[in-house]
Amino acid sequence: MKLSDFRADLSKAALHAGTSNRIRAFGRELEDALLMELERQRNTSASAKKIPQHPENRQMSYLASTFNVMIASPGDVASERAIVRDVVYEWNAVNASSRKIVLLPVGWETHSSPEMGATAQTIINRQVLSKCDLLVGVFWTRIGTATERHLSGTVEEIEEHILAGKPAMLYFSSQPVALDTVDMDQVQKLKAFKASCQSRGLFETYDSHGEFKNKFYRQLQLKVNEHPLFQATNVGGDEQAIVESRTQLPALSPEARILLKEASQDSGGTIIHARYLDDTVIQTNGKNLIPSNEHREVAKWEQALEELTSKDLVVDRGHKGEVFEITNLGYQVADMIVL
Repeated sequence: MKLSDFRADLSKAALHAGTSNRIRAFGRELEDALLMELERQRNTSASAKKIPQHPENRQMSYLASTFNVMIASPGDVASERAIVRDVVYEWNAVNASSRKIVLLPVGWETHSSPEMGATAQTIINRQVLSKCDLLVGVFWTRIGTATERHLSGTVEEIEEHILAGKPAMLYFSSQPVALDTVDMDQVQKLKAFKASCQSRGLFETYDSHGEFKNKFYRQLQLKVNEHPLFQATNVGGDEQAIVESRTQLPALSPEARILLKEASQDSGGTIIHARYLDDTVIQTNGKNLIPSNEHREVAKWEQALEELTSKDLVVDRGHKGEVFEITNLGYQVADMIVL
């Protein structure tokens, strides 16, 4: 029946019945119900006519095995901790889809929560370490704060992880350091621990942040490709090729490298570029890096600042070419630079 026919018949019935209020109210309710049903049918018909999205245009999901990567280190290797996270994220970007494996970087500072009733390290071991599959340990000049059972919390995490039969990758930095800035007691304890590791397996050393990144990127691939822990699911199938890191230390002039390194050590990460009548200044970390006002020297250092800006290592905050700030990428690259 058409809705118009229904209205006509309903009007006739209402008139025949004396147009009572009850019948009119009932008619309105029934008409509303019919309108809602017609709208529903119209929407259903329109949906059925939609052209399905081509499979190539869909965002495809996939099932993957997740492995937690514990980053264990004292407080003097913050840059290395950041590098470990970056390398893990880059491994995921390159390999996760094909291998059906996702690596999650884990640390006590991000994955633990306040709790009372036990020592801090015991709580960290239970909340964080016990849930990790792979451990990456990094040392430079410190061993860390001693615990009840081990030389430090970092050492305890490593020993407990190894005791559980899980893989651990250890790295020791050989980067130069000023002797008056280190605690010699910490250095001696670290040497003793390093010596004890020599008879228990293989560890790696590195001379710069750039070398550490390259070594860890390659060796992480070897570990995931070869260790039985990551082969248990057999999700990858074929043997995986080792690829080089896509993030490399950019080509920079000597002046640009010096400027970026100095800016990374400035408390605000700020570079000031000021021009006066008889002088030009490029200043950061309390230093004017232009040694003289000779035009050749000025041009050289202004070009260095332009290099850093063009590579997104520093950003012009005021958009006037006067105040620049180092970016997160700039800090990471500066950590890789050894002067």
